[in-house]
Parts: sequence; structure tokens; C-alpha cells
Amino acid sequence: MSTNPPDLRPDIAPAARLGGHARPGQPTIGMVSLGCPKALVDSERILTRLRAEGYAISPDYAGADAVIVNTCGFLDSAKAESLEAIGEALAENGRVIVTGCLGAEPDHIRQHHPRILAVTGPHQYEQVLDAVHVAVPPSPDPFVDLLPETGVKLTPRHYSYLKISEGCNHKCRFCIIPDMRGRLVSRRADSVLREAERLVGAGVRELLVISQDTSAYGLDRKHERAPWKGRNPRSHITDLAHELGRLGAWIRLHYIYPYPHVRELVPLMADPASGVLPYLDVPFQHAHPATLGRMARPAAAAKTLEEIAAWRAICPDLALRSTFIVGYPGETEAEFQTLLDWLDEAQLDRVGCFQYENVAGARSNALPGHVAADVKQDRWERFMERAQAVSAAKLAARVGRTVRAIVDDVDAQAATCRTMADAPEIDGNLFIDTGFETLKPGDIVSVQVDEAGDYDLWGRLA
Repeated sequence: MSTNPPDLRPDIAPAARLGGHARPGQPTIGMVSLGCPKALVDSERILTRLRAEGYAISPDYAGADAVIVNTCGFLDSAKAESLEAIGEALAENGRVIVTGCLGAEPDHIRQHHPRILAVTGPHQYEQVLDAVHVAVPPSPDPFVDLLPETGVKLTPRHYSYLKISEGCNHKCRFCIIPDMRGRLVSRRADSVLREAERLVGAGVRELLVISQDTSAYGLDRKHERAPWKGRNPRSHITDLAHELGRLGAWIRLHYIYPYPHVRELVPLMADPASGVLPYLDVPFQHAHPATLGRMARPAAAAKTLEEIAAWRAICPDLALRSTFIVGYPGETEAEFQTLLDWLDEAQLDRVGCFQYENVAGARSNALPGHVAADVKQDRWERFMERAQAVSAAKLAARVGRTVRAIVDDVDAQAATCRTMADAPEIDGNLFIDTGFETLKPGDIVSVQVDEAGDYDLWGRLA
């Protein structure tokens, strides 16, 4: 049993869960998956293809004939972490294939690790498979190598990420993801729904919908319609959420930009029968118009507060999470204070925060007025202190209420659960420490909240 620390990186995916046993002579591949949930889905797709070709998946370096490292390149600190992981894989195994976002900079990787076998960029699945075939030729046995219907999943069995698009059309100055992953490319609605149906049929109780910009889903397809179960939903997040909610699992929406049509989603979240959780993950990033302008993001912070008020008027139990950047180039003390004041007014339920970092290739590097490291640290601490106070007050208000929660883990001390207001890894937990012995991961239960901390809740079965 563990509680969430307040400085948990807000972009991180759960640790990949690998397992299984190889048959005699079966070629075996290891995987190190770094970065965000979208990268974790890429890792799942690669491993699913490899399993279909007869490869076993090793949970450690020693049992693998080669290791794939799926890297992150979002921040310079993430790049450093990726290079360190590549070095560890080389030291422990020696045969390493690199893919993912940092793979878009092959010269940079080879400069640090010339012994790697191959480098491919993000979502270049065929190139990864080609590199594996060269390093470790396949040896399939069609009578033995059975692939689960859902493919290979790196999350616990009861929840799964569902990626609905690749790329992004935004041109934020601090971000290089469009350069690495390209412009928005949405999946067909029926393709997304078929995958979701398979996952739910295999026992998944919660689907976490992800992309770079979930609100923009289908824009590149002109919101075309696709046949599904006698209906013709559009490739549009409102239609998609409605259809996903029919599958019987919890549906959690991430990376929702506050476009006007988000108001069409909120009534679904207010309806317990819809399956769409009252939860919005909205990347606000900052609140001062001048800072948002330098970021090249929408600068109407006042309108954002109006939107939040409108959403909560429709769905009073709506949980809002967001991430912010402090210490952005040119950020003055007055601009930062505006952000703190906005945070007080917005009363967000869950908040993550980055200190600004230069990233190779980002346009923000050239902006004047870079903020000193000690000032960034001070602002981050003050921001998190303010966010912690808001979180503690909002959680304290839930004491005495009965809430629905999904069980993530059970050990000798307690059952670790999440409420509808909490996504895995990045949000809080609800702990049941009495009468929990019969619970198992994936159970959805009613819990009376007895106690609240800064980020987590404690309760008992209702």
C-alpha cells in the first residue's frame, strides 16, 4: 500500500507489466517502455505483433535475446532518462533496439550509444519488427503460440488505454511532439469501437481514452460517419464517448482541450447510466494571457473559468485535472501570481506541474527572459503548496459520502482503489483497510469515505 507523492510526474504511464514463459527454443524479446500512456500503447502494439510472430516476452534482461527500449523525448530530462535506460539495457543484455520519440534523433542516440542494433522513430512499427527479425529471427509454432484476443497488454487486466488518434495540429512553442509524431491522424470510429469491445469482452472494466488532443478527434476525417451496431456514429469525440459508454465499462477521457463542443460531453458525464465518468483532463498550462500568448496557446483564461463554471452547472460532481508549466520564458512574478489566483478560483480537483525546460528543437528556446533555476523551483513549490491546499479541502468535503471505486490492488494491509475522480498513477487513491479481504483487482464497489488526506482517501465498504 502506498500513497501518491505530490510531485509525481503528471505525464507518466504506469510501469509496464511483462510476464509469461518461453517454450524451449522460442526467441524472446524484452521491452522497456518509457514516457506517457500513448507510448505504452505503442509498446503494446509492438509486442502484440511480435507475439503473433512467435516471440516470447521476457520480464527481465537476462531472459531476452534482445531488448527494445521505447523512449520518451518530450523534455530534456526525459531524453536523459531514455539514454540512461538504453545504457542499462546495453550493460545488462547487450543487444538493444531503440524506438519511440527520442528515436527521431538517431544521431544523438548513436553518439551516446554506438553499440545499439537499430533506431526507429515513433509509431514506426514495421521498422521495429524488421530490426527484431534481423537481430533475432522468428521461429513460430502455430500450435503453441496463441495470442490473447486483446493482444499483449502492459497494464493490469482491469484497465486499458485506448488511443484514438496520433499527432497534433497545435503549434505550442514549448512542444516538439508535432515534429516527432506529425499532424493529427484519427482512427475510424468503428475501428476504435471494435478494439474497445474486445477489451471489455476480455474483462477490462475501465477504458482510458488518450491522444494528443482528444477534443479534436475526427477533425482530419471531417467527422465522417461509420456503421456500428446499426447506428452511424461520427468520428467525433461526443459520438465516440456515447458509443463507448454503451459497452458497460468506465470511460475516462484524457487530454480534452476546452473547445466549445466539450459542453456536449458534460451531460453524458452527469448521467450515471452513460458510462462516461464525470472526469475531464484538460491541459490548461497557464492562466496569464501574456504567458499563454508566448506559449502560442489560446489566451482567454477568463473564458476558461466561465467554461469550468458552465461544466459544473451541468455536472456538479465533475472532477477536473490539469497540468501547468511554471518558469516559462518571460514569466514575471505578477504573471505567476495570476496563475495562483486563477488556481484558487478554478478549484481544480487534481493538478500536476512541470518546471519549464528547454527541449532541443522547441521554438521556446529562443524566447527572451529565461527564468533562473532557483526561481523556477520556488514557483513550483508555491504552486504545489497552493494546489495541495485545494486538493485537501476538496477531499475533506467528501468525508461521510458514499462513492463508487475500482479496486487496483490488494495486499496484506489494504485494498488500493480509485474513485471516478482518479486516473491511475497520476491521481489519488482510496484505501480500504478493514473488511477488504474478499476484494480483487477490477471489482467496482461502493465505499463510505471516513478520512481524507492531502491527496488520498480512506474508507470502508458501504
